[in-house]
Amino acid sequence: MALTNVLLASQIAGYVIGFIFSLCIIVPMSMHQDEFNGHCLLFSKGEWQELDGQLLVEWAARGYCDYVIVVGVIMFIICCIQIYRLSVLMYKGSDSSFLSAFVEAVACVLLCLLVVAAAVLITLGFMNWCQIIVERFPSCEDAAGQDIDKKDKIKTNWFYMEMGTIQFGAWGAFATSVGLAVFSTLKVCRYHQLQNIQESMYRERQRLVNESESPGAPDGRSTPPLPEPEP
Repeated sequence: MALTNVLLASQIAGYVIGFIFSLCIIVPMSMHQDEFNGHCLLFSKGEWQELDGQLLVEWAARGYCDYVIVVGVIMFIICCIQIYRLSVLMYKGSDSSFLSAFVEAVACVLLCLLVVAAAVLITLGFMNWCQIIVERFPSCEDAAGQDIDKKDKIKTNWFYMEMGTIQFGAWGAFATSVGLAVFSTLKVCRYHQLQNIQESMYRERQRLVNESESPGAPDGRSTPPLPEPEP
């Protein structure tokens, strides 16, 4: 019972942390797309114009940013459901079944794959954008607040902080999802171990019952009693 409480408490704490990281992904990415007039800077290309010093951007597909938001929303929903569900189980002093624990472990593994893909997209896509920015500015951060693309009417005031927050949230969410996958896998292994113990105990009881009911042991012993010595 103590191990069950520890696992439940660890899972609840993990989902609370995952909830916070999901907000670190959803909110800044939504703000970024709004400030960039619906464009996504991830993997976008561009050339600096000598005439007016503006950046002629060849915008990448918006699907990169949309995918990151979708992953954040999925993690947000899963964390909300699991926080409520596991809190109810802990309040009742019970635990999930083997089937639900197995489904949870599989879901956590799939979530790990989705989140790590989003984290890699953010990291590589932002690096690609910063390589263009540093052709004119000393660092990518120095371009924040500068009018580098008046044609597309983008606002660059907070793009560096937003992307940094998203990147932090994505890798933090990946680490959290790995921890949740470990906790759920431990729970499945625990259920499997308990099942093996129960089966072993059942087989041992059956063996004892069969031995007690054998014809050679009418008094419940597996061997006949020794003859009493003559006086």
